[in-house]
Amino acid sequence: MYENLQQCVIDLERNGHLIRIREEVDPYLEMAAIHLKVYEAGGPALLFENVKGSRFRAVSNLFGTMERSRFIFRQTWDLATNVVALRNDPIKAMKQPFKHIETALGAWKALPMKSQGGTATMQEIQISDLPLIHHWPMDGGAFVTLPQVYSEDPDKPGPMNSNLGMYRVQLSGNEYEMNKEIGLHYQIHRGIGVHQSKAVKRGEPLKVSCFVGGPPAHTLSAVMPLPEGLSEVAFAGLLAGRRFRYSYADGFCISNDADFVITGEIHPYDTKPEGPFGDHLGYYSLTHPFPVMKVHKVYARPNAIWPFTVVGRPPQEDTVFGALIHELTGDAIKHEIPGVKEVHAVDAAGVHPLLFAIGSERYTPYEKAKQPAEILTLANRILGTGQLSLAKFLFIAAEEEQPLDTHHEIDFLTYILERLDLHRDIHFYTNTTIDTLDYSGTGLNTGSKVVFAACGGKKRELCREVPEQLKGLRGFEAVSLIMPGVVAVQGPAFTEYGKGRQDIEQLAEAIASRGKLASCPLIVLCDDAAFMGETLKNFLWAAFTRSNPSHDIHGVNSYYKDKHWACDQIILDARIKPHHAPPLVPDPAVEKRIERLFTKGASLADIKL
Repeated sequence: MYENLQQCVIDLERNGHLIRIREEVDPYLEMAAIHLKVYEAGGPALLFENVKGSRFRAVSNLFGTMERSRFIFRQTWDLATNVVALRNDPIKAMKQPFKHIETALGAWKALPMKSQGGTATMQEIQISDLPLIHHWPMDGGAFVTLPQVYSEDPDKPGPMNSNLGMYRVQLSGNEYEMNKEIGLHYQIHRGIGVHQSKAVKRGEPLKVSCFVGGPPAHTLSAVMPLPEGLSEVAFAGLLAGRRFRYSYADGFCISNDADFVITGEIHPYDTKPEGPFGDHLGYYSLTHPFPVMKVHKVYARPNAIWPFTVVGRPPQEDTVFGALIHELTGDAIKHEIPGVKEVHAVDAAGVHPLLFAIGSERYTPYEKAKQPAEILTLANRILGTGQLSLAKFLFIAAEEEQPLDTHHEIDFLTYILERLDLHRDIHFYTNTTIDTLDYSGTGLNTGSKVVFAACGGKKRELCREVPEQLKGLRGFEAVSLIMPGVVAVQGPAFTEYGKGRQDIEQLAEAIASRGKLASCPLIVLCDDAAFMGETLKNFLWAAFTRSNPSHDIHGVNSYYKDKHWACDQIILDARIKPHHAPPLVPDPAVEKRIERLFTKGASLADIKL
């Protein structure tokens, strides 16, 4: 159990999970590039001891592997898991009270503890003193990537009604006045957004504290989707094995165990441009107005260490966050949505764009009459639940005679495509919300959704090589098999939707003229068929991050009946569109420059790249 981040760093180093980087490293692009290389190699956590332009050390890749993450939480993991399980299903404790006494006592001990003198042992610094890490070449400035942003309910102040969230924080660049202003990127429906709305109604600024560092449990708690009634600060104490210690200074909450604390106020309707920022979808999120925080004071504890991560095309370190959350919350979705057996937010597609789900289908029990019914009601529940509501594509299957596993992506998609009735089982939601970071839609936060629902027996055998009907199509000569029943077809570059739809019509007519193609229900129109077909990860990433269902799903022999859209084969237009955000591309000069750290005698010489 760690009282602070330094104890964790020492423990990791003693046990072979951390390497110190002695050489001076530039926070402009170099630190991020080093982190990405080491993460990709499955390497250790990194302690940067000599950050150019800052007197503070920095650490990254703390959660880079599941093995290391489990090691960090080895003493408290089981207790935290049990508490979450009881919150999801409190009847368990009533049925077996003695079995859960230890869990209940552990939860009680996790209550936040107010103490005195939180800032007495800290030094007051400025934003400019921090390691101002610039992650990707087009980023708008330096960002905090592992913040714990704390706010309280203006109507019910105190830590038990607080929100501790991991919202993006921009420290420099754009129009922010250095040391006086920083930017906060969050969606209005998130916890801090609710608090801000209440503060606006009261006509007062919202006091906010950004904690950075402290026990690793505090960082993980900021991204946890917790059951109702279990606050993040209480869970932070539970997972840390040590009560969350806090105090107040000038009316701002201070985490006494944090390495750094930035305090400030968000004033009503006060926004400035935030971004661009290389994000978890593998593209830049662009510049948009978001709340600006007026900095009050910045504190650093003695021997403070600045933790950071780098987000980009998945998988990255935040992938491990997702796996940790899944282990901790277990079957929470089953309790929240009865009838749902499993939901998998597919990491390779950037988590939010693509969901795989399994549900029960009891409305039509007889094979002859079977069609998706119950799983469609479950699909509505899934797309209306928390972060799952950001999804664009939901593939849901009824688990019947054979067990299904959404984490075996090819097997699961194959099962659905074998059973999907393309005239009946495709359901659209248009003019709705999607992820703020997703630029495939018609505007910020604006796009569409589609549900593919399958049940019953097999309707087709899927092709396992490129069908003859798809070879040698004029203007679409390059083709590649992605997986059974899915083929990538390379088309002309997309310029605008009018011309884009003409390309689709040409492709659909050419396919239709060659006869039935039942074995290939999904054709992906793309810019590079070889890339799309090279790996499953390429397909999941490019196909589902570069398409908006309402605008980019077309079909061979498509038609409407009673306002329901149908087709013989789906054509998914996954070409890059002019309004899409640019993909993340490393700077070649920086890649060359950091090679010095991996050469013989350098700090990272033993990392096998």
